[in-house]
Amino acid sequence: MTECRACPRLVAWREEVATVKRAAYADEQYWGRPAPGFGDPDARILVLGLAPAAHGANRTGRVFTGDRSGDFLYAALHRAGLANQPTSVARDDGLALHDTWVSAAVRCAPPANKPTPDERDTCLPWAVRELELLSRLRVVLCLGGFAWEAALRLRRAAGAPAAGPPKPRFGHGALFDDGAWLPLLGCFHVSQQNTFTGRLTEPMIDGVLEQARAIADGR
Repeated sequence: MTECRACPRLVAWREEVATVKRAAYADEQYWGRPAPGFGDPDARILVLGLAPAAHGANRTGRVFTGDRSGDFLYAALHRAGLANQPTSVARDDGLALHDTWVSAAVRCAPPANKPTPDERDTCLPWAVRELELLSRLRVVLCLGGFAWEAALRLRRAAGAPAAGPPKPRFGHGALFDDGAWLPLLGCFHVSQQNTFTGRLTEPMIDGVLEQARAIADGR
């Protein structure tokens, strides 16, 4: 998976960023490849994000690691008892997740942090294979509308019937569970645009994580 070169635009961008680098990380060797999922192989909760950040996971090689979005997410997972520490700065920093697997709809950093629908769908087989290995999953927590849409497509690719009509709509705290596949739970994305403006607050993400744990526990 980390050698995939299926999307020319993404390959060119991830490698350009890894070569040019940000001044603050000029002495670091960037990962510059697809960022695989990370977490507990026995996870019941899948946290599905958008795509690696250019100077976050594209630099460190671990999803949601080395940027402000990851700081917010892993601090929340730590408060929920799903991570052993509240920070995620490097692949070897000792972070371990409990009952949780974190992944992204698109595995390569996209220009302007905006992958295309075609790039999302090209990445879909990797997510299907990931789910086959995560046999204990009970819920998918979708960070943002793009991840929600990817999860609906993942559901079809995994062999479940199409959702709806009407098509399930994304929203913070939205839950879609028709019993045919894993429940989908919505959460505003942990981007700085959301967390710095207060669109997504710590109590809000804490609430959906508690809801995800309740679904995983069958409550």
